[in-house]
Amino acid sequence: MKLASFRTKDQAARVGIVDVAGGTVFNLTGGSGGKIDGMQSLIEAGERGLEHARAVHAARADDPTLTHALTDITLLAPVPVPVQMRDFSTFPGHIKNAPAGMARIAARMNGDEAAAKAAKPLDNIPPAYAQMPIYYITNRFSVVGPDATVPWPAYSQLMDFEAEFGIFLSHGGKNIAAANARDHIFGYTVYNDFSARDQQCLEMRGMLGPTKGKSFDAGNAMGPWIVTADEIADPHDLHIAAKVNGQTWAEGNSRQMLFSFEEILEYVSRDETLFAGEFFGSGTIGNGCGLEQDRYLADGDIVEITVGGIGTLRNRVVR
Repeated sequence: MKLASFRTKDQAARVGIVDVAGGTVFNLTGGSGGKIDGMQSLIEAGERGLEHARAVHAARADDPTLTHALTDITLLAPVPVPVQMRDFSTFPGHIKNAPAGMARIAARMNGDEAAAKAAKPLDNIPPAYAQMPIYYITNRFSVVGPDATVPWPAYSQLMDFEAEFGIFLSHGGKNIAAANARDHIFGYTVYNDFSARDQQCLEMRGMLGPTKGKSFDAGNAMGPWIVTADEIADPHDLHIAAKVNGQTWAEGNSRQMLFSFEEILEYVSRDETLFAGEFFGSGTIGNGCGLEQDRYLADGDIVEITVGGIGTLRNRVVR
């Protein structure tokens, strides 16, 4: 199923099943008499919750009062406030290219264009990235959905995007074995990790990871919906593309990830309890952001991230 959080004209938030071909969403909240009142509660209900959602849809799919055209509703982030958000760096191309991008920014801050032009990608990924899935925790309250406007933070001149996708956990646990980890994946969505690159360059000198370079209002865009795990045969063979104003900036494939989501779950859950509804981002595909290409977003740009089998996430950045 494709599950979405959405608002109708009365501004009430609901959960629904999306029919992409038909251009509609079925109102599970209304059809269930309010028993399915939010995506987080549906996730926490596990397989029993999904079975109930399927049963409600099967029984009331023909009720015209429960079906809305996608053009008549506003899609929200699938989980408007995730219980936790972790973003990883698993694509070798991005890992090798990004340091050169940061070096260019730092050189230009010092007025040294020659040094900026001399910055080159790494020949190999640093050993730590091969040894473990590197990640940071970002602001779970700064989440928006498809077609939402992303305000440009006033303290930044270099606004950027990152082409990713990610998972929501179906249930928690600790010391999860990779062999069993697929059972912990509720579904998949598209993710765009917007970034204030000049601010990120400054704060990364503190060696504690990104803060204001990532955590600003609407900095985490995701959607347009969650595709449940049973509908994605191989999450590690998905085509990923990024467009800015209709022009393709990057393409890649999830098979390039250094670690599978199952391996990531095993690593993160070592002596740490995970919870239903947590979000894990895949990290950025190679060349999947302006930092790697030395070109950045402009006021009003529309960024589209498309992941095969999931959908397209579209957002506009505005100063």
